[in-house]
Amino acid sequence: MAEPLYRRVLLKLSGEILAGKDGFGIDPEKASYLANEVKSIQQLGISIGLIIGAGNIFRGMQAANKGMDRVTGDYLGMLATIMNAISLQDALENVGCETRTLSAINVSQIAEPYIRRRAIRHLEKGRIVIVAGGTGNPFFTTDSAAALRATELGAEIVLKGTKVDGIYDKDPMIHEDAIKYETITFQKVLQDNLRVMDLTAITLCKENNLPIRVFNISRRGDLKALILGSKIGTLVTE
Repeated sequence: MAEPLYRRVLLKLSGEILAGKDGFGIDPEKASYLANEVKSIQQLGISIGLIIGAGNIFRGMQAANKGMDRVTGDYLGMLATIMNAISLQDALENVGCETRTLSAINVSQIAEPYIRRRAIRHLEKGRIVIVAGGTGNPFFTTDSAAALRATELGAEIVLKGTKVDGIYDKDPMIHEDAIKYETITFQKVLQDNLRVMDLTAITLCKENNLPIRVFNISRRGDLKALILGSKIGTLVTE
């Protein structure tokens, strides 16, 4: 078998991946699927940090657009990420993966507080570390949290698992002639305002020379394949 390309990764998952058939809530079968995909790379000896969004439960920006205070909406979104993290932790433990959830918001009955040195220690002991609660501050998305935590924890790459198989020059769901990028630079993402991750996250990754690979997490086996060197999704790099 080929050698893994990375030894430590930050896996950023869209909350929508956990949603049920109605596009809302937490589907235990989806959580189990994600857990098995993550387990497949942990078995390769990969050290894994994991952040999951909250789009299946709540979106602070959308709530703000409808009149809710932006700060209130963002905090509700952070709480929703904790719900997703705990459900994913349960699924991972059900398939035999030792997992710890660390939260940027204090919820001591269900998660440890996020402390960088503690998170690194868990990773060194072979545990999967789920970081919940975003950055703990409003006005920052879980994309920004992923870029920040990846940098703090020494990840070699941010793997963004979504429902799309990479980055296109325009929305492939609307435009049949959309062209997929195999690789793209941070600068072009910023110049063309491509909605890969939010601009704060892209800028942070660019400044720290931290590559991003965007791929479709719903395709079984793709996560493991890209870790082993397959050209899956789109690579964003300097």
